[in-house]
Amino acid sequence: MNDERGAVPVLRPVFYVSDGTGITAETIGHSLLTQFSGFTFQTDRLSFVDDADKAREAAARIRAAGERLGCRPIVINSCVDPQLTARLAESGALMLDVFEPFIEPLERELGMPRQNRVGHAHGLVDFETYHRRINAMNFALTHDDGIAINYDEADVILVAVSRAGKTPTCVYLALHYGIRAANYPLTDQDLETDRLPVRLRPYRRKLFGLTIDPERLHQIRQERRPNSGYAKLETCRREVAAAEVMFQMERIPTLSTTNKSIEEISSKVLTTLGLQREMF
Repeated sequence: MNDERGAVPVLRPVFYVSDGTGITAETIGHSLLTQFSGFTFQTDRLSFVDDADKAREAAARIRAAGERLGCRPIVINSCVDPQLTARLAESGALMLDVFEPFIEPLERELGMPRQNRVGHAHGLVDFETYHRRINAMNFALTHDDGIAINYDEADVILVAVSRAGKTPTCVYLALHYGIRAANYPLTDQDLETDRLPVRLRPYRRKLFGLTIDPERLHQIRQERRPNSGYAKLETCRREVAAAEVMFQMERIPTLSTTNKSIEEISSKVLTTLGLQREMF
């Protein structure tokens, strides 16, 4: 493990195994692994392991990884069929079933056994909700960076200087919540005053401001346009400061994206604006 004496982090193989997409196993597994420092986790997703032959192949692959690295692999498993789980366990890995801690208490509470249904967490279960996601995604793309400016149908409009995290947050909100999210990039002309741009004023209740540490913004812009006036640290400082004054003067709810994940930003937006949507 990595300690104060500078030891090299331990490499551990981790497999996210599922009879479906593997998204659930990977999401939960990643959250768990972030709680442990001093390790380098070599992760691999094994999706659609939905029959005995595939489970045997997966077990062999997991076992080989452990032998190659000289340590016991870790498996984050979301297969619903106990027989497939038993096959996977033949790998000798530490088996962590993402459903096991919850199924028995739920069965007792609801008075019925679980139904081993595959793919319902992320599959095409409901056409109405599926189309809502697709429509929201199309909305986010057509209203990206001020391409379209008719915000009447928007659920939220993210406002920020360029490269502060508007687009990925809009896409995440659309894909996972069916939220029609637009974003508006603050231009130099917009930042000449501490008041909202005219085209945004009718939608004040839909606005959410994003800000960012100027040094971090400088790094991001340098990757996009190296050594340009756009990427200069002075430019970043000036734009961020002007945007923050505008948000304060107009009382626009604001969040710094500097050390926040897209998931955290999206959750804050939903909570602040009172948008209640089920996650897909």
